Amino acid sequence: MSWISRLVPSAMFVMSLLAHAAIASAADEVVVYSSRNEQFIKPLFDAYTKETGVPVRFITDREGPLIERLKAEGANTPADILMTVDAGNLWFAAYEGLLQPVDSQTLNANIPAAWRDPDHRWFALTVRARTIVYNTKRVKPADLSSYEDLGTAKWKKRLCLRTSKKVYNQSMVAMMIAELGEPKTEAIVRSWVGNLATDVFSDDAAMIEAIAAGQCDVGIANTYYFGRFKNKQPDAPVALFWPNQGDRGVHVNVSGAGVTRHSKHPAAAIRLLEWLSAPPAQKMFTEMDFEYPANPSVAPSPAVASWGTFRSDPINVSKAGELQRAAVMLMDRAGYR
Repeated sequence: MSWISRLVPSAMFVMSLLAHAAIASAADEVVVYSSRNEQFIKPLFDAYTKETGVPVRFITDREGPLIERLKAEGANTPADILMTVDAGNLWFAAYEGLLQPVDSQTLNANIPAAWRDPDHRWFALTVRARTIVYNTKRVKPADLSSYEDLGTAKWKKRLCLRTSKKVYNQSMVAMMIAELGEPKTEAIVRSWVGNLATDVFSDDAAMIEAIAAGQCDVGIANTYYFGRFKNKQPDAPVALFWPNQGDRGVHVNVSGAGVTRHSKHPAAAIRLLEWLSAPPAQKMFTEMDFEYPANPSVAPSPAVASWGTFRSDPINVSKAGELQRAAVMLMDRAGYR
């Protein structure tokens, strides 16, 4: 047999292996519906594909339209994973029957129980604290103590808030209801409204700008908005304060994901979620947008770590969804618009 005749079967064998690999890769393709912006997920998906050979196709939109799309598509959906921000949105997707339970020792080990669905239908991937932001020229840290203290007389006409229409504030109030009950929470929210220095803001970024400019002295914002602001304006007179360290701790929320009920590739979807919960991907998450890793074995980025440590609320974040309707009605009664 000539060396050419020996080479042909070998080449054909290699081509067959490549063809089978391509078929397996296509079969394992994961489709993600994401309310997170492309800039925060594409680098992770690209890294996953490079490491595993499994392609990830994603569609981005706001969480509401994505959830409605999943409902409309039903069993015909191409989506394997729903990825979104806020535990309230994740809870609602699970409540609507759009996510399936996942049995994964890896996810259970990587993500603390307080940051995953009690029925294992979704898991946090990043964490953000919703904490107090203050003007360092007008407020001393010793003046601050708790969320409820922002409703006392010393903060009259000094408080700024983001609109109650945003899910982040709805989830925060829902978690307060879970721990403090509705009457006490409503009294606190009413006291905040009475201390407002100006109309509520459409987003945290504009509110932090107002605090830095002295339009108000204190406010409540997500930590990653603070990180973005300080990254652009490092000398601005604003800082973070961790409230309620003597009792329930700082309110935290999450971004996360779950496997869709009608996923065509559930095993591949679970493998992607497990990879996203592992240290290399968690490190990428925290370095991209000033978020905290959901995996406690991973250190936050140096910028985030510079804000100091804090005790967070230990209640399962699913309560943010369970009590969100009650929170919305409470804020309406309290005049928080």
